[in-house]
Amino acid sequence: MKLELLRRIIGGILLVSIFSLIFFQPMREYVKIPKTITVFEGQSIKIPKASPVSAQLKSQSNLTLDQGKRSISLTASESGKNEMLLEYAGIPIKKVDVNVLKDFRVLPGGQSIGVKLNTVGVLVVGHHLVNTANGKKSPGELAGIKVGDIITEINGNKIEKMTDVAPYVQAAGQNGKSLDMVISRENGKFTTKLTPLKDKGENTYKLGLYIRDSAAGIGTMTFIHPESKKYGALGHVISDMDTKKPIVVEDGQIVRSTVTSIEKGSNGDPGEKLARFSSDREIVGNITKNSPFGIFGELNKDLSNGIMDKPLPIALSHQVKEGPAKILTVVDNDKVEEFNVEIVSTIPQKFPATKGMVIKVTDPKLLEKTGGIVQGMSGSPIIQNGKLVGAVTHVFVNDPTSGYGVHIEWMLNEAGINIYEMPKEKAS
Repeated sequence: MKLELLRRIIGGILLVSIFSLIFFQPMREYVKIPKTITVFEGQSIKIPKASPVSAQLKSQSNLTLDQGKRSISLTASESGKNEMLLEYAGIPIKKVDVNVLKDFRVLPGGQSIGVKLNTVGVLVVGHHLVNTANGKKSPGELAGIKVGDIITEINGNKIEKMTDVAPYVQAAGQNGKSLDMVISRENGKFTTKLTPLKDKGENTYKLGLYIRDSAAGIGTMTFIHPESKKYGALGHVISDMDTKKPIVVEDGQIVRSTVTSIEKGSNGDPGEKLARFSSDREIVGNITKNSPFGIFGELNKDLSNGIMDKPLPIALSHQVKEGPAKILTVVDNDKVEEFNVEIVSTIPQKFPATKGMVIKVTDPKLLEKTGGIVQGMSGSPIIQNGKLVGAVTHVFVNDPTSGYGVHIEWMLNEAGINIYEMPKEKAS
């Protein structure tokens, strides 16, 4: 009985001790400090701490340490790895790995761009019934072809555009033969036979399919990497307006674009930038990728925004803070302007994800002009404390003043730009 009582007393003491540690200020702040810190050359980072906690660096080669009563400041001078040891009353309590990345800068965008995507094959965007002598039928539907499928080959020949299709259809119809179709679908490719049917009203043979071979629209440039000329724009995937599925890109082009007017957004009805491709339709870059993080490629012409034409440092996802920020975008003609926004929330993501921030437009001029975030504004760069932190992606339908943003870290990664490059360690 006495042994059981002793166990209970010891258990109670341990429980109280654990709760005391949890609510003990130095312990709470110790738990908040990450095991790994990443910072760029020339940047500083401030870490809050309780006053009894002290820190020391393994090496003074690439970091300087400044200790205050309530915080530790680290300033990075050279890329490389280091370690910081935290002590409480002389007892080591935590080791923090510090990675210093090479200074990295990109040009912020904000320019309105015209986008033209050339698809792989031709896209099926709908079915229609052919009015034959034996009733109305859709040959495409009978062949098992669905909306969103891509026709890549007919009779062993590659299909690149809509005009490639018609000769095969008419020849097969006149000869009473079926077409051997290769169809690309999300889960792979398959083959099917399709027999064109004669439309008695038009005296032509038809597939019973609506098809399209390219897509066009407008968006906003996010960043340009000065050394490689690689760029990122839009911040989200381009989907077909009919099928709502991502467009599979074979290649594409971007051109300069001019905003002609704005359809103002309101609750339940997102607005839109109305724009046209510049009159010369000069191609300024290619499109090699259409992904959940935007469109990517390389420029063949220089693009400047006229207000921030010097490269800016970037912020990694864990460095973005809630608070005031700015976006660059065009709302009139081709003039890039700066507008105030608020970063309402931000998630320090460890892995690429498309919704990393929630932003709210606070600029009276932009609210008066657009009502907030409108279609065509996607890709507008978000700048905080002189750093490029991300891009506008989606508007909230029920609140056009607010929307999502994607962290710039993931757009750069998708563009094939390595911002995490570390110097090679010398052999001992």
